[in-house]
Amino acid sequence: MIGRLLGSRTKRMQRTLAAVHTPPDAGVLSCRVLDPVNAPVPHAEFTVSDTMGRKVVGGGTDPFGSFVATVPAGEYRLAVSAEGYTPYRASATVVEDTLASLGDVTLQVAQPPELPAAGDWEIEPAHSSIAFTARHIGLARIHGRFNSFAGAVRIADDMEQSAMHVVIDAASIDTNVKMRDDHLRSADFLDVERFPTLEFYSDRFTHRGGNRWAVTGALSLHGVTRTVTLDTEYLGLGNGMEGETRAACRATTELHRDDFTVSWQTMLARGIAVVGPSIRIDLDVQTVPKG
Repeated sequence: MIGRLLGSRTKRMQRTLAAVHTPPDAGVLSCRVLDPVNAPVPHAEFTVSDTMGRKVVGGGTDPFGSFVATVPAGEYRLAVSAEGYTPYRASATVVEDTLASLGDVTLQVAQPPELPAAGDWEIEPAHSSIAFTARHIGLARIHGRFNSFAGAVRIADDMEQSAMHVVIDAASIDTNVKMRDDHLRSADFLDVERFPTLEFYSDRFTHRGGNRWAVTGALSLHGVTRTVTLDTEYLGLGNGMEGETRAACRATTELHRDDFTVSWQTMLARGIAVVGPSIRIDLDVQTVPKG
């Protein structure tokens, strides 16, 4: 029976190799990624590096938790990671015209990072940033940031009952081009004379599993308030140079300018192609206990 099982596995491996075009001096590396109850983990990220630490190939597992990569014959290091799991690392030797299979790799559930203590925390601007990326009407990307902002987070005993308030100085917008920044501050866009700040008030914190959270709230921009959700990754606690406790997170969201009556069609009609209709916002935030 054992012989039949090994023979069946060998045939499956040979069929896999036959289905992959293998250039001269190359072989195939494969693996299937499972969770602790043997269910496949789709979209797990993998990176194959050489012995010098240089990335050779990377990507994600398929819906069945598998990946197959053709690489030059040699020694490799494999790293597999997925949200909510402890990263996995292994070594493999790939021989030309041969399938090197690591078989089934089981990822272990990671312990989520310790949450900050209940109480009032404030954003520390020197170690935080609010950046954005926009399209120059279908052309190159524009990168910018807001240089002046303040915020506070009230952490509740039940983390999902926590609240956040952030105020951004609209005039502090900075894309490193003065003419463009002046135009973005004008009535054509942010109209900072009438609307000097952007404000965000959270309504709820929702745990999405592992270290992922959704922070949903109301964003007021250009005199209009809309509901937005920040896709947030909590990075955990650490200590600053003076021993102070810090909590850190990253968050992203996408805004559509038409939702805030900042009309890009009007700009196009006037021949002014400054910034596209959607804007990606990226936040890197460190908070410290207030007081």
